[in-house]
Amino acid sequence: MTADPRRVAMISVHTSPLEQPGTGDAGGMNVYVAETAKELARRGVEVDIFTRRTTGETPVEAELVPGVRVRHVTAGPYEGLSKEDLPGQLCAFSAGIMQAGLSVPEDHYDLVHSHYWLSGQVGWLAADRWRVALVHTMHTMARVKNLHLADGDTPEPIGREIGEAQVVEAADRLIANTDDEARELIELYAALPRKVSVVPPGVDLSTFTAGDRTAARSGLGLPLDGDLLLFVGRIQPLKAPDVLLRAAHELIRRDPTRRRTLSVAVLGGPSGSGLTRPHELEDLAAALGIADVVRFVPPVPRPVLAQWYRAADLVVVPSYSESFGLVAIEAQACGTPVVAADVGGLPTAVGDAGVLVQGHATADWADAIGGLLADPDRRRALGDAARAHAQQFGWGATTDRLLAVYRQAIGDRTGSPIDEGQGLVGVPTAVIP
Repeated sequence: MTADPRRVAMISVHTSPLEQPGTGDAGGMNVYVAETAKELARRGVEVDIFTRRTTGETPVEAELVPGVRVRHVTAGPYEGLSKEDLPGQLCAFSAGIMQAGLSVPEDHYDLVHSHYWLSGQVGWLAADRWRVALVHTMHTMARVKNLHLADGDTPEPIGREIGEAQVVEAADRLIANTDDEARELIELYAALPRKVSVVPPGVDLSTFTAGDRTAARSGLGLPLDGDLLLFVGRIQPLKAPDVLLRAAHELIRRDPTRRRTLSVAVLGGPSGSGLTRPHELEDLAAALGIADVVRFVPPVPRPVLAQWYRAADLVVVPSYSESFGLVAIEAQACGTPVVAADVGGLPTAVGDAGVLVQGHATADWADAIGGLLADPDRRRALGDAARAHAQQFGWGATTDRLLAVYRQAIGDRTGSPIDEGQGLVGVPTAVIP
């Protein structure tokens, strides 16, 4: 049987696991990279995470935890580059990784795991140079996003689609968050089914725990009474926080007395195409006449984020596309019911422990939210179910599956007699029925 890797090179070109999720390009992928790296280190696997240096003050190396190094690579100017500018810096980033590789023995790394298509392009070269297997996680895909664009949002460029297709072909193994994403890889990118493994992301079950709502509100300085609706995430059209604002406006229109009891919190910062219109959501709240019930909160550390989840009556996730939906599973781990769009990986993240809404019509979202606010018994039942549902998504379980994929990729690369048609226990090989 193939052994676990000793050392893994993770590549996350456009965003560092040291950054605060919730603004710019930092989001669920940052959490995924950091948490899986820490779990691998707990199992004795050393991890080097290569990411782009974005300030002159950033150290060349930083220790995330013992056994996990973040290595910052200089590629282009430190500041002023958007994610869309980075394809032009991939050659420089690749050269930086190759230079770093000269300081270690040729067989130092056993495997490369790249995250997002930009990293896949670099990982393809690094894995070939080091003669090791390449495992790749897309996180998001251009062809999927372009099928589910929000009104007025900018389509992903054809260059990204081509780059993703190249990575799909080059990778030894592809990690999908859900069965639905596995199917998209196969149907939209012609991925070989035997190369695709489903490994759901996780949640930090030691941080995101249930607690007293009143105590959480008191600690955050929030009113102890009334209904609190919470959106958490990067503020951009793809994440659709405007859907929550429009639904809140509709609820108040239907019952003007709600203005005295309803609060909406939007926790996050501008990202993606939202960076070009950083105040659009505030302007929308003013135009709808609900600025007095909406508060905007910048990204916060995870222990504080858990307090926000506990304080909320409902967490609303109205995205147009989600590969999984970490916000949904974090909220559920805190015992807070979730109302989410029925798209991408959200049905997997939410399960039967929340409410899924088809489409993004304001009336439908107002109906779903208003119905739950009017039914505290159902909210309590969903909160209990949500907490139980979230327990199966710990990062330890994710990493167990990830290691199984690593072993499979290394075994295939070195000619280990693994029956690819059977897959590994707990790591299904994706197929189209």
